[in-house]
Formats: sequence, C-alpha cells, structure tokens
Amino acid sequence: MDPGTSALPPVGTRTHARARPPVHLGDHSPGRTEGSPMPNEPRRRPLPRLRRLLVIATGNWLARSYLAVVAASVAVMFVFPDSAFAAGPLLLTAPLSLLGVVLPVGPGTEGGGAATVFAIGFWTVWLLLCALVNAAVLGALVARSATTAPAGERDPRPRDAHPSRPRPEGIRALMAPAVDNWLVRGYLAVVAVALGFFLYAVYLSPDPGFAGIWPLMATAPLGVLAFLLASPAEYLSLSWLSPLVFSAGVALSGLVNASLLGLLARRLRAPEPRPAG
Repeated sequence: MDPGTSALPPVGTRTHARARPPVHLGDHSPGRTEGSPMPNEPRRRPLPRLRRLLVIATGNWLARSYLAVVAASVAVMFVFPDSAFAAGPLLLTAPLSLLGVVLPVGPGTEGGGAATVFAIGFWTVWLLLCALVNAAVLGALVARSATTAPAGERDPRPRDAHPSRPRPEGIRALMAPAVDNWLVRGYLAVVAVALGFFLYAVYLSPDPGFAGIWPLMATAPLGVLAFLLASPAEYLSLSWLSPLVFSAGVALSGLVNASLLGLLARRLRAPEPRPAG
C-alpha cells in the first residue's frame, strides 16, 4: 500500500455501506414469523366439553327458566310425594331421564343403608345431568336464532366442502342437524327400533301389551303429544287408525328431538370466539 495514499475516503464523498436491519430486543426466536405467539406466551386452550355445556345451559333466559321450573318440580315432589305432580321432574327431563327405568339403581332400590343412599345419590346426579342437557338444547336453540356473524368477522360455523352446492332452506335446513353427526344418528336408530317393535307388536303379535311405552319413552316429551292425539281414535270405533297416528307422531317427535340434539352438538363443536385485540 502506497504510504502517500490514505485508506479513508476523501472528504465530501459518500459511502455505500449497507444499513443494518433493526434489531428487535427480546425477539430471539429463530424462524418466528410476524403474528405468531412468543414461546413463553400462554396458548388459549378450548373449554372442556362439560364446561361449555354448563355455559350453554345457563347462558340465556330460556335455559335458566327451564332449570328454575325443574327445580320447582323437584320441590313439589318432596312436598307432595303421593300426588300426580311427583312425576314432574321425570317428565320435564325426558327423554334421558326415562332411561332410569332400565338402570339397575334408583329411588326404589331395596337393601337399605348405604345401598339406598347410593341409589338416591345416583338418581339425583342423573336427573341433574338430564336437566342440564335439556337446558343446553334450549340454549343452543336460542343461540342459533340470535347469532349473526358481524361484518368482517369469521363465521364460526364449519365451511361446506363444496361451496358451489346450495345451502338447504326451509324444512331441510331445520332437519339438517338431525343427521349430521353420530350422536343424533344413534338416537334416530333407537327411535326406529322402538317404533319397529311397536308396529310388530300391534300388527303381528297376538298380544301387543304395552309395546307403545318404548317409542313413547324414546321420544318424550313430544311423544306424549303423539299419544294424546292417537287416543281419541280408540273411542271413535277407529282402532285401526290409532297406531298409525301414534307412529306418525312418534316419528315426527323423534326427528324434532334429533334436530335439537344436533344443534347442541354443533354448538359444542363450534370454535370459541376470540376476544378483540
């Protein structure tokens, strides 16, 4: 290097050194992209199914009113145990509560002592669970009619795999939740078996007995209306019409119950809304 020359550029000339990129303090995560959470930032976990069930079952006036009516019926049952109102809690929490008929334990379990306490406690927990499920069904029904997606917000409902396919409307839209998950399809299978057994007992068995109790229990409380509509035919010399009316009412009641259960299943599967900001 010539000693007469200087390594520094002459005064007044501009250098073309590249500017260093800004350094963000505290961001040392390799491969971290903008908008991704920090490694030590707590992740949002979805609510457990039971907690979400409780939220839906107590989140609106209709569900809370239903739970209040069930609580009042339980009080009436203890005050007047021998009256016709004693069956109020069982009917208000149908159809799930009617499964207690086939359970091995209940308020009438014999044995005394610890067996009786266990039976009453089990029946109480079962009745409470049935009431919560029914309240959640009512809550999901109210939430479906009141929920509207704001502009610019992502729709929490699952997208259709075929966007070109038109969405069902009218009766098809109401009945769509009755067949779109395994829970309601299983329920409809139970209703179909109970109804098939009833028709077999009425038209093919020499002694039908109380075959109608099974579809009535499977579709209660709406199945009770089918029974009431079919009863007058027995007194009008139209006994052949009564099973047909009852079967049609049971089938319709089963579809309505399955649709309500499907709405509840959709609410439990729906993603939680993210807080703003």
